[in-house]
Amino acid sequence: MSQSDRGHTWNTGRSSARDLDDVDRRILAELVEQGRLSIRQLAERVHVSRANAYARVDRLLADGVITGFAAQVNPERAGLATSAYVMLSIQQNAWREVAAALGSLPYVEHFALVGGDFDVLALVRAPNNSELRHVVLEHIQDVPGVLSTRTWLVFDEHPGQGSRWA
Repeated sequence: MSQSDRGHTWNTGRSSARDLDDVDRRILAELVEQGRLSIRQLAERVHVSRANAYARVDRLLADGVITGFAAQVNPERAGLATSAYVMLSIQQNAWREVAAALGSLPYVEHFALVGGDFDVLALVRAPNNSELRHVVLEHIQDVPGVLSTRTWLVFDEHPGQGSRWA
């Protein structure tokens, strides 16, 4: 389940998942593989009528199971040649303010509140090392509530298998 706070939904890790049947899971698998499928193509691949496929996709969107459709971009080829994971230690109870600030910073692709030695894990992709340095030292470390950061450069990346929906 998620909690709402000032217009933002915070994922608390508790499940508000709806029951998905085999057809829903096959639809998700097909759309994860190729999000540009037409409803006709999708219906053919999962062996349902176009009306059924349309209704199911519409329901999955309305229920928040599908949150959108996006292109998969190669960061390096798009001009973001330097990537790093930045771990942040933050003041207790500063998560909302830190999250709002991180969400507004350029080159911060993703961040999450985590358990362990650090409080926040952020993925930063920048055009070069100089810009990465600028983001970490002059933007992230200036965020109120951030106590310290630790940065790990990414030398090479490979996609994982991801979640299996079917």
